[in-house]
Amino acid sequence: MAVRHVLSIAELGPKNLADLLARAYAFARETNGEARPLAGKVVGIYFRGTSTRTRTSFTVGAMRLGAGTIHYGPNDLQLVTGETIQDTARVLSSFIDVLVIRTNQTLAEMKGFAQQDEMAVVNAMSDNEHPTQAIADLVTLQEHFGRLEDLHVLYLGEGNNTAASLALAVAMTPGMQLTLVTPAGYGLPDEVLETAQGFARESGASVEQHHRADQLPTNVDAVYTTRWQTMGVPKPDTNWQEKFAPYSVTPALMARVSKPAGTIFLHDLPAMRGQDTHDEVLDGPQSRAFRQARHKLTSAMAVLSWCVAAT
Repeated sequence: MAVRHVLSIAELGPKNLADLLARAYAFARETNGEARPLAGKVVGIYFRGTSTRTRTSFTVGAMRLGAGTIHYGPNDLQLVTGETIQDTARVLSSFIDVLVIRTNQTLAEMKGFAQQDEMAVVNAMSDNEHPTQAIADLVTLQEHFGRLEDLHVLYLGEGNNTAASLALAVAMTPGMQLTLVTPAGYGLPDEVLETAQGFARESGASVEQHHRADQLPTNVDAVYTTRWQTMGVPKPDTNWQEKFAPYSVTPALMARVSKPAGTIFLHDLPAMRGQDTHDEVLDGPQSRAFRQARHKLTSAMAVLSWCVAAT
């Protein structure tokens, strides 16, 4: 059977996404028992950027599923001396079963690693998508509300890689609704929004985007934001913080958009307190951000077990 990669929510499609969500939810509920489907396997962790949650979750997840792990930093592989991605991948695929990659580069780089049929490749974040984060997001919502259908998520901030994967995942989930409100010039790329809306038309979901922080929907089920500087990368516009300030998730904003009871706050972390959100929100009773971080582990375990299930 062909090896399975997790490179993009869009490429996974609704059926595979539903399978991954079911697996992650089962791990969250600890209904998988002592299953060790990765026993005898080796997972490579190749991170070219900083990471706290994702690197740890994939390492711990691999260990819990029975695999050994090997870690590569940004300067450890011969790629830095000129070897091609394809040659590196051919070599690694004879040693390891899954390669988990984080990079600030485009998804095309990961697809280069996937041009072989022995080793699964997992996108642990590229510049344009963060698929495993979206799985963790939806599992957090399902755990809290007991369903995904009819949930309305309000996303505030930059249309970054996390927002892109969230939009695609919501679009594939029947009955879900996502409203993205971003500063002008910092929204989802048109092609991502169009792709998400195409999936939404097929599933009965809704994904919409606008740029008016003074026109937010109310009675939403969840408010979601992310760090304004993804991976800490500076923005070229010296006045960017002024444009983002109205999108900060403050206690007043939460009060304005929340239902009388039941609205939760999500953040993919790390949070820049006082910017994208405030202490009273992140540490407050509506916050599920740190439980959401826990689900980075369940999503990693779901992805790893799904990849090796085909081999």
